[in-house]
Amino acid sequence: MTASNDRYDVIIIGSGPGGGTMAWRLAQTGKRILLIERGGYLKRERENWDSDAVFRQGRYQTEETWTSASGEEFRPGLHYFVGGNSKVYGGVLFRLRLEDFETIRHPDGVSPEWPVKYDEFEPYYQAAEELFQVRGRRGEDPTEPPSPKPYAFAPISHEPRIQQLSDDLEREGLHPFHLPMGALLVEDQTGQATPHSPLLRCDPFDGFPSLTNGKADAQIITVDPALASNPNLTLLTGAYAERLLTNQDGTVVTGIEVTLDGHTCRMTSDLVVVACGALSSALLMLRSTSDNHPEGLGNASGQLGRNYMRHNNATILAISKTPNPTQFQKTLGLNDFYHGHDKSPANDWEFPLGHIQMVGKSDGIQIEAEGLPGFMQWFPTMPFDWLAKHSVDFWLTSEDLPMSQNRIYYRDGRVHLDMTPTNMEAHQRLKDKLRAICSATDIHPHLFERKLYLGKDVPVGGTAHQAGTLRFGENPTDSVLDRDCKVHGIDNLYVTDASFFPSIGAVNPTLTIIANALRVADRIVDRLV
Repeated sequence: MTASNDRYDVIIIGSGPGGGTMAWRLAQTGKRILLIERGGYLKRERENWDSDAVFRQGRYQTEETWTSASGEEFRPGLHYFVGGNSKVYGGVLFRLRLEDFETIRHPDGVSPEWPVKYDEFEPYYQAAEELFQVRGRRGEDPTEPPSPKPYAFAPISHEPRIQQLSDDLEREGLHPFHLPMGALLVEDQTGQATPHSPLLRCDPFDGFPSLTNGKADAQIITVDPALASNPNLTLLTGAYAERLLTNQDGTVVTGIEVTLDGHTCRMTSDLVVVACGALSSALLMLRSTSDNHPEGLGNASGQLGRNYMRHNNATILAISKTPNPTQFQKTLGLNDFYHGHDKSPANDWEFPLGHIQMVGKSDGIQIEAEGLPGFMQWFPTMPFDWLAKHSVDFWLTSEDLPMSQNRIYYRDGRVHLDMTPTNMEAHQRLKDKLRAICSATDIHPHLFERKLYLGKDVPVGGTAHQAGTLRFGENPTDSVLDRDCKVHGIDNLYVTDASFFPSIGAVNPTLTIIANALRVADRIVDRLV
């Protein structure tokens, strides 16, 4: 192993929303910052917008295989590129609800209280929305948390069929709203993309890489602008962090063992930020064993890699009774069933159900690839393209609860991911609510779940919205990180991806990752002065 002659003030491992945002903020200090990414830049090519390549072939998904609790091998839905998984994310950037920071009862257990509450996160949420140019409108969503400022950008307008759906939902007494989108669409007065808009009004957005760089992902918003403006920031791609090295007492990270171009080298810095994604960050810490940390770095609590959460997600295909020619479908959301009945009157159950939103529109290739024997009984004479032209597509999210046995770990040199679903009754009830909504809004009530969306051909492999493997807390006996996301007992090691979440709520975690990275960055800036 060779040692790098360069020493940095901060090394950040991972260039997704947590790492990229951290690099963007710390680069402004003038200190020497190194950003390490195991992948390279995602190639801009025709296949970016090819449904078969993206969904059926999993072209941009990692080729590695992991093992489930049942012994089945699968490809995790992870993407190793500059920008991380945000290169293919859906672009919805929600704040967690005010109640998500408190203890919430569910039939299968408790969603635990956060050590840092919404009031501390609020200014960072606002900064995150402005940084990632979120399009939205305050006041439409009855569950949205308080905010003293409006969105800096107007929401993306509904196309006629989605506007009709919104009107129908309002007629039923519900509260549809414009989704807060990290989508760089600049509209003219007719709602079409202007000649210079980075994003076009077209189907290939949700789950696709953006061929036109029109998605507010970590590469486009943070990494590339920071590199262009700050010569003190260095990006190293194709660099895999094997393990973190510590001093003799195990209280300070003294170096990072990195594989680069087939060679292993050691890199050093005063501070280290890990932001590989909740699953990969836990694996890095588990690989970083030593005499003082025989079960993995920062694992004195025994919680490293545990409490894994990944939302109960479902992508639902329904068929409109009239054609749905919508080009950019992902503009509408519905949170009337988010809380229990006391706070969400449309939910007649005492427990929370979750969130409903539109998702990228199905095309004939996707529908054919899914295999539809059960669904086709309702439309036996209709070709796949006809179904696609009438499709209305929804994304459903219900909260997944943290459980110690849901974890990622190594066994015999292989990665194992154990995942027992929780809160599935709420998820099924949410589907039932959607079915009733469809019946009342000119949509056939027959629903089909798209299993291949984002390469999720095996349920445990659906690692979108990963969180919780290094949760933060006040007590080092039951958490891995402190309230500032510094590893308990290690002076110079921070974590800023979704692994810090003690619970996950029922909305996309990306904005909270970005906001928390800005929050933790302020703590690190204070140390760099």
